[in-house]
Amino acid sequence: LIVDDRHGVIYCYVPKVACTNWKRVMIVLSESLLDRGAPYRDPLDIPREYVHNSSTHLTFNKFWRRYGKFSRHLMKIKLKKYTKFLFVRDPFVRLISAFRSKFQLENEEFYRKFAVPMLKMYANRTGLPASVSEAFSAGLKVSFANFIQYLLDPRTEKLTPFNEHWRQVHRLCHPCQIDYDFVGKLETLDQDAAQLLRLLKVDKLLHFPPSYRNRTASSWEEDWFATIPLA
Repeated sequence: LIVDDRHGVIYCYVPKVACTNWKRVMIVLSESLLDRGAPYRDPLDIPREYVHNSSTHLTFNKFWRRYGKFSRHLMKIKLKKYTKFLFVRDPFVRLISAFRSKFQLENEEFYRKFAVPMLKMYANRTGLPASVSEAFSAGLKVSFANFIQYLLDPRTEKLTPFNEHWRQVHRLCHPCQIDYDFVGKLETLDQDAAQLLRLLKVDKLLHFPPSYRNRTASSWEEDWFATIPLA
């Protein structure tokens, strides 16, 4: 949960659901990042490397460390009084998007931490290259079917919880415990973003960045999952 005390806003970010641009919006609203001594005014001016840096945002985890035993009481007050929002999307399309960005593009961290175990367990591969570039050059990539096998394997989460890029929304944002004021959809992002900014009364301060045209589309869902056996 990311908190903006200046405008009384709490955002639960869901990876692969426009969270990069919503984090940019939260940085502008909270004025938590400066550029040459002045806060950013345009979300698109904020470099991507700062957007996902946890030190940039005020989160409930920081709250806990800062206020100790008083933090629970303060968090309850904020959760009651602040406007709380999140954005969701078709969960199956979100999985496709996560797979495309983390396993079809060279990503050293995700290769070593996730792709190597998947290739060993579900593709019977051994002697895998040490780097993702070597693996890609040799044509060694996790298939979408391997990824789904990994997600459905009951052994997976006995070792470690799902990575946030494919963890279920209810486990990231706990909508049964938190009464969200606004739940937007990626499928109607432009309209929902405009409505939310009006609700927050900040629509005169900034505009939500335009939608990324190469976004994973719902129409792809049937093609991607056609390769997955039903049993």
